[in-house]
Amino acid sequence: MTTASRRLRILTWHVHGNYLYNLTQVPHDFYLLTDAERSTHYSGRSGTLPWGDNVHDAPLETVQDMPFDVVLFQSRDAWDEGQHRWLSAAQRRLPRIYLEHDPPQENPTDQRHWVDDPNMLLVQVTAFNALMWDTGDVPTRVIEHGVLPLSDARYSGELERGIVVVNNLGSRGRRLGLDVYREVAQQVPLTLVGMNSEQVGGAGEVPNAALPAEMARHRFFFNPIRYTSLGLAVIEAMMVGLPIVGLATTEIVSVIRNGENGVVDTRIERLVDAMAQLLADPAEARRLGEAARATALERFGIERFIADWRAALHLVTS
Repeated sequence: MTTASRRLRILTWHVHGNYLYNLTQVPHDFYLLTDAERSTHYSGRSGTLPWGDNVHDAPLETVQDMPFDVVLFQSRDAWDEGQHRWLSAAQRRLPRIYLEHDPPQENPTDQRHWVDDPNMLLVQVTAFNALMWDTGDVPTRVIEHGVLPLSDARYSGELERGIVVVNNLGSRGRRLGLDVYREVAQQVPLTLVGMNSEQVGGAGEVPNAALPAEMARHRFFFNPIRYTSLGLAVIEAMMVGLPIVGLATTEIVSVIRNGENGVVDTRIERLVDAMAQLLADPAEARRLGEAARATALERFGIERFIADWRAALHLVTS
């Protein structure tokens, strides 16, 4: 059996649940490092996502005795400490991929990535991130997001409100747009959902499977984030059929086209005006939302994502 067709055993960490759920649609077996406390990044098959039969826990106490084909890193903690603490020397010599979820945090243009190994493959989730990181001689490729919708909810837009989906916005501050959200919320009715959103007047966390239907009732999706990867929540909202309004920063500017599938701008007053127009014109909101859904299906379909990941895994194991 060739490496392109054989089923791989991939060891990784539970870092971003929704991304991991989409990643595990790739037809390989995924083993998630798991401790007894189900602590951060070691929570295994946790949460409310409908994990498939190809997703398994890998208890820390037995992981060194388990056979794997690939180790997939998703955080600096796993790279700097986790692998040395929990994996055997032989496991640390396996084919390895580092999946970088974020743009550089310490300096937007001059931060050197901590993975400095030409035998690694560094996967970036957006072309913007790849542009901004200094990755030296480490082989790098971009695999854009792919989304398998968690429900068949479709846009209805009966609520004359926008929806904002950000986890822990109160503690993540300006980078995630706390000040932007507060400024806009004083002028436009918005529903903020996400973990600990109650701390800043939000509606709390919505279970993964229920989020598409909750988004569908709103007139538009607002993304207040200044500096991040293209959020999965944005793509999930597009899949439902919501028009997108957001800051014209990072990768979103390559996805949202003004007047076609949403509105992006760096001037908050322009965004507020656009939201007011969508609240006043449901037909226009639906038109933009239908185009947003078409964009998402074409660019972020799960089959393309699966094919890209299969190719990356074949590259490192061949």
